[in-house]
Amino acid sequence: MSPHSQLMKVTRRVIERSKPTREAYVARVAAAQDRFPARGALSCANLAHGFAAIEGRDKIAIKSIREPNIGIVSSYNEMLSAHAPYKNYPDLIKEAARENGGVAQFAGGVPAMCDGVTQGNAGMELSLFSREVIAMSTAVALTHNMFDAALCLGICDKIVPGLVIGALQFGHLPTIFVPAGPMTSGISNDAKAKVRQQFATGQCGRDALLESEAAAYHGQGTCTFYGTANSNQMLMEVMGLHLPGAAFIHPHTPLRDELTAAAARRVLDLTVERGNYTPIGHVIDEKAIINGIVALLATGGSTNHTMHLVAMARAAGVIIDWDDFDTLSQTVPLLARVYPNGKADVNHFHAAGGVAFLVRELLDGGLLHEDVKTVAGEGLRHYTKEPKLLDGKLAWVDAVEQSADTGVLRGVAEPFQPDGGLRLMQGRLGRGVIKVSAVAPERRRVRAPAIVFDSQEAVQEAFDAGKLERDFVAVVRFQGARANGMPELHRLTPLLGVLQDKGFHVALVTDGRMSGASGKVPAVIHVSPETLLHGPIGKVRDGDMIVIDAVEGVLDVEVDAAGWEARPVAQPTHQESNKVGFGRELFGVFRAAAAPAELGAGVFGPLVGETGHAPAAAQVTQHQGA
Repeated sequence: MSPHSQLMKVTRRVIERSKPTREAYVARVAAAQDRFPARGALSCANLAHGFAAIEGRDKIAIKSIREPNIGIVSSYNEMLSAHAPYKNYPDLIKEAARENGGVAQFAGGVPAMCDGVTQGNAGMELSLFSREVIAMSTAVALTHNMFDAALCLGICDKIVPGLVIGALQFGHLPTIFVPAGPMTSGISNDAKAKVRQQFATGQCGRDALLESEAAAYHGQGTCTFYGTANSNQMLMEVMGLHLPGAAFIHPHTPLRDELTAAAARRVLDLTVERGNYTPIGHVIDEKAIINGIVALLATGGSTNHTMHLVAMARAAGVIIDWDDFDTLSQTVPLLARVYPNGKADVNHFHAAGGVAFLVRELLDGGLLHEDVKTVAGEGLRHYTKEPKLLDGKLAWVDAVEQSADTGVLRGVAEPFQPDGGLRLMQGRLGRGVIKVSAVAPERRRVRAPAIVFDSQEAVQEAFDAGKLERDFVAVVRFQGARANGMPELHRLTPLLGVLQDKGFHVALVTDGRMSGASGKVPAVIHVSPETLLHGPIGKVRDGDMIVIDAVEGVLDVEVDAAGWEARPVAQPTHQESNKVGFGRELFGVFRAAAAPAELGAGVFGPLVGETGHAPAAAQVTQHQGA
């Protein structure tokens, strides 16, 4: 089928908008690839330092400058379930590289912190900026000019976006992303959520809560709900950076190990010397980014990617904004129901047909660009196949013809809803996003008085004191990247869920994040500009009537125009509280430099060739004189 008209409309405007920056980026990629193997450009002293620590055959191979060398960049640590499986990957990769006439070196590690561990604690205020640290760490790892290709081992929230941003600075290197897969399923997500709400209302104690959480998060691999981590893995496939079908294979299985080895063999085949040169800077282009947005919408993926995808795109010279997400969301149908948008987890999604089924349906519906470069070869059609071990050997077979469970995964002919799971919200409070795929249709419109908070702890205190037993919109400000690093506000989900279950009309509006675990309570998040950038959300006062209409995309306040214009934006009263402790002292420069959420909340400044495109968030602020 020919591409859908709306898909082409958005693609054309992104290409036009990105022309100066993309051309500058592609020129950098071309200029960087001037010798093969890359280490041939090093002096003898440089090169000797590069192989001094290696022994045996690998040392001879690197010294002789005959074989391509893979740089391994890994997020391994033994504390976090998603990253612990990477412990033995370097050995698998090195052996597979030798089998295919190459060599591999562990180039460097990147930090990997877990929002699930830091949630509600001071360390969470470093979370978003860890993406930038990971990007810089990736650049440090690859900067030695010893490598002809790279393998990036990462899986969770900020880790994959950071690795992508860092790897794109070495856009001349063929690069494959190597996942570790999800843990096996534990207790149901509904059961876990129920215990959390019971704990929030005092119906069970901490022992019961801990047992429930341990039964859900019980082994190695990613958490099994469809949050940012698993959205990352889906994106890496649809954007052509995984081997097909690699995302959701469990750790420590023969198929997982064979896919890891295959990634090492394949990335060698993509190097200059072997005639199939496919650098990451050519894989990630305007069409690949659009494909990522479409897949995110079709699966009800993480709202974090309204920032991360923007930041990743900018690293490749591609400029997107929330209007692009919104336009596509009006066209792309919702094809998956995975928690928090449904009862199933990612293992159930994979068993029902997974990414291969999804990609085929979207391609055949004209909703993805097929004519893209991928690490599997030309064209996205490669990703309509899934990996199997047949007679002990890795092979790819066609996706299932029909979903094995239409309560979890459907085709374009019978979607769960005709449009995507994301809405752009805008009005006098600025611009934000809401994940409507997890919100019941009857709850997508809320009109209620505001209760203003400056922290999620203040919301908790009001809840505990019984002050929230009514209809209201919680306006939680000073939660943006400039204010405190933009931590996720998941502490609020059980509280607001309890109140909603009691029959109250409640919602959340914040310049902070809720991420991929955004649930059943309507939450307008990432409101941009944030309060510390003079965003109008900082004008809201207790009792103001807030209007949220996720059907029409309205985020407004019922205050007369003159009074609203005259109001000052609130100033923080806790300016020092988020600046010290738990390493926050080291991140002051990041907070001071952070861009608005709609620009990715990054700190790396304007792109080479950028001509001043500003998303409408800036226009809203200017219009209001905020």
